[in-house]
Amino acid sequence: MAPRISVVIPVYNGGDFLRQCLESLAQSAERPFETIVIDDGSTDDSVKIAKEFGVTVLSTEGRCGPARARNIGAKVANGDVLFFVDSDVCVYPETLSSIAIEFTRDPKVDAIMGSYDRWPSAQNFMSQYRNLMHHYVHQQSKRDATTFWAGCGSIRRNVFMEFGGFDEMYRSPAIEDIELGYRLAAAGRKLILCSNIQVKHLKRWGLRSTIKTDFFYRALPWSELTLQSGSMPNDLNLRISQRISVALVCVLGLLGAYLAISRGVYFLLPLFATFFILLSYYWLDGSKGKSRAVMSLMVVVMAAIAVFAYVFHMLLIIAMVALAWLALFARHRYAYPYSVWHRWTGTVIGIYCLMAIGMIWIYLPMHPLGTAFLIVLLTLIMLNKHFYLFLAGERGKMFALAAIPFHLLYFLFSAAAFMLALIRHRLGMIEKPTAIRPEASKAKVTTP
Repeated sequence: MAPRISVVIPVYNGGDFLRQCLESLAQSAERPFETIVIDDGSTDDSVKIAKEFGVTVLSTEGRCGPARARNIGAKVANGDVLFFVDSDVCVYPETLSSIAIEFTRDPKVDAIMGSYDRWPSAQNFMSQYRNLMHHYVHQQSKRDATTFWAGCGSIRRNVFMEFGGFDEMYRSPAIEDIELGYRLAAAGRKLILCSNIQVKHLKRWGLRSTIKTDFFYRALPWSELTLQSGSMPNDLNLRISQRISVALVCVLGLLGAYLAISRGVYFLLPLFATFFILLSYYWLDGSKGKSRAVMSLMVVVMAAIAVFAYVFHMLLIIAMVALAWLALFARHRYAYPYSVWHRWTGTVIGIYCLMAIGMIWIYLPMHPLGTAFLIVLLTLIMLNKHFYLFLAGERGKMFALAAIPFHLLYFLFSAAAFMLALIRHRLGMIEKPTAIRPEASKAKVTTP
């Protein structure tokens, strides 16, 4: 017998995203047993939108965070299975039926998580990159999971209640789902990742929101949880290759800092010129979206590169940077997207950009540490080549090149967050999560 599925949706100023989310559920091939929307102190018309769909609407009575909101929804749910989905996510018609099939097929399964699909709603570069990175990580991970994800995650209600739900110490959207997954895995519960269960993400990402989320809401609390629990499973973002990448980025940063101090402009200029070319796709994407901040930064960086290259007689850098940017601009302006011409020009310009970067680095002073810097950088790229090839296959070679700096930045944030968490851990400044509290087994889901 198929389980009854209660859909639980926390929302804070969901607006039209919430409407699209509820519309997708209404078009589901297998209708949910019930849908519960928990308002987390919204100041827009989220409550009104939810009521239009005739769903159960609850409130946290103020801004308390998604962990508490989901716990409130779970407390009143009557289904056998809780399906947690974010308010900026749309399910597919087969999503709920796929979840029901998995739980019916294996009664020992306690929790299931899926992934985002490859086609997010927002078309800007950062949204596409973030979504594809999440999709890739989940699609490449093992079926036997060691954690949980509440963006598209389902769990048997009795198991959820037994483990006390989400830890409400997380008052912002952070790792409350990962923390619950750690507790479940530590207790020997069966969690699986079903790559065929996918949902569409509607959120629009920008550079600022990406940095804020990656450091404060993901890397830092996840590092703290890892140190407190003493567990670092070889799965998802904590795979061995990812840990090695974080360590290599630390080495790269130390080498770069030393060379910048000792060699100054003679090292920094080739480095900045390289990243400018790699980011050309991102600059153009920002210009297309009329982002003044991105356009202004692009002009400032390009002007600075030209001035310093002229002053220090590195004139070839000016030509390489200008031609690479103009070639990509012409491609975006005149090559129709997804056509044979578009793909062919992408290959040609991609090869040119790599050649240009190679020519730029002839200015690097002969120094053993400079060579070491290049070796570490190339090792990082090779270690993550499958991800970059995936991006190239999905969005083109120029997109993949533009993603490299942001991917390295992601590893840098992870390294900085772990070091900060380690210091806080040594000083006893980290509040212990439910996963390792003695009273964890006695925790209860509460309502306001």
